[in-house]
Amino acid sequence: MPIDTAALHRFLTELLGTGGVIDDPAAFARYTTDWAGDKGGDPWMIARPATPEQVADIVAFCHRHQIPMVAQGGHSGLVGGAQPDPERGELMISLERLNRIRHLDPVNFSMSVDSGCILQTVKEAAEEADCYFPLALGAQGSCQIGGNVSTNAGGLNVLRYGMMRQLVLGLEVVLPDGRLWNGMHALHKDNRGYDLKQLFIGAEGTLGIVTGAVLKLAPRPQTSRTALIAVPDIAAALALYGQARRSCCDLLSAFELIPRVCMELAFEAAPDLPDPFDDAHPVYVLMEVSASGPADLDTMIEHLFETGAEQEHVLDGVLASSETQAAQLWQIRESMLEGQQMRGEHLRTDVSLPISGLTAFFEDASHAVTQRSPDTQIIAYGHIGDGNLHFNLLPPARLDLEAKKALLHELEDALFDIVDAHHGSISAEHGIGRVKQAAFLADLSDTEYTLLKGLKQLFDPQGLMAAGRILPR
Repeated sequence: MPIDTAALHRFLTELLGTGGVIDDPAAFARYTTDWAGDKGGDPWMIARPATPEQVADIVAFCHRHQIPMVAQGGHSGLVGGAQPDPERGELMISLERLNRIRHLDPVNFSMSVDSGCILQTVKEAAEEADCYFPLALGAQGSCQIGGNVSTNAGGLNVLRYGMMRQLVLGLEVVLPDGRLWNGMHALHKDNRGYDLKQLFIGAEGTLGIVTGAVLKLAPRPQTSRTALIAVPDIAAALALYGQARRSCCDLLSAFELIPRVCMELAFEAAPDLPDPFDDAHPVYVLMEVSASGPADLDTMIEHLFETGAEQEHVLDGVLASSETQAAQLWQIRESMLEGQQMRGEHLRTDVSLPISGLTAFFEDASHAVTQRSPDTQIIAYGHIGDGNLHFNLLPPARLDLEAKKALLHELEDALFDIVDAHHGSISAEHGIGRVKQAAFLADLSDTEYTLLKGLKQLFDPQGLMAAGRILPR
């Protein structure tokens, strides 16, 4: 059925006003290109609703007229899920104007927000009420809560606070036929049968458009300590992690693996960033402990240094003595991503393994890469405390762009086979979208595929909402 774009434009303009509709292709670029610079197709136009009811009206119109649509948050996704389909037209629904903080309850430790709220804004509002929203991402200055919900975002604090799935108490969602489901419950315990909100968390906008969320807050940490620790190898880092989990009780909030090659990338991207150590070491661990009450964190970390050194797991260490120094240590973690991006075409993976299996996976994956392409540089880092490893690859600079892409595609297939052999997941937090769909489908059992198709058919029988993401059209 051909789409009457003129009728769509009239409807959107009457509903949203001229400022609520973007139809100039020259203005599409900001919405069609993600953080990594990858571009999707162009939408027919971009709708910018300002209320959940307007989202519902738009979706209902699309449902009646069989108009494909895709919702978008802060453009920080990396799997092509929120970019317009390059093979067929879609209406893009940008949620950037849904940006109200509706209610904050410091006694209930909860906050109700619109889905278009920027994560950093939510975190700052929580801190003003002496609370803490623990989701921490490199893109927190631009990513939106709705996108965090729809991709089940993880980030740096997962090992202590959990992923987004553990941080959502309630949701408000526009269903594919335009109905507005209100599940904005601020209950910490609710055992009334099926937990519908969980269906939408991590569904990447394929079952509905999240327009609001009730977030679970925590007490604001009063003290925190950050340390960068040099270790001989990944096995030592894992052993140190086990010690840290036991000696730091439940106060360990981050434990990041950073090989030396990643440090070098950080210094390339930020030349003024000081190297905390006089000598280079093979592998580093960036860890943070925090407490909302009285706790001797310095003694806790110093004891970890001592016991780690005795067991030859620790080569050297730096304990930040100020917030400025702590920020510099964390800047290493952020700047290495920029350094990687500066190198041009590369493979980004986002795999997860059982924590105890990370060393074996790293060895097998490294062997597979070097066998196929000895000159490819391995950039492996990640949230070691929750088994999430970004095993990324920089192809040889001498190859042209097409040759680099072909090589990286071959290496990705090999890596995903190794992930499967180690009983891991090809997506720890980025999602599936379109980019990882083929690999995702290849690993599904018939039963899993039938169940997933059944869910999509139940919610969106016309296949109009985020079609071609996760499951094929």
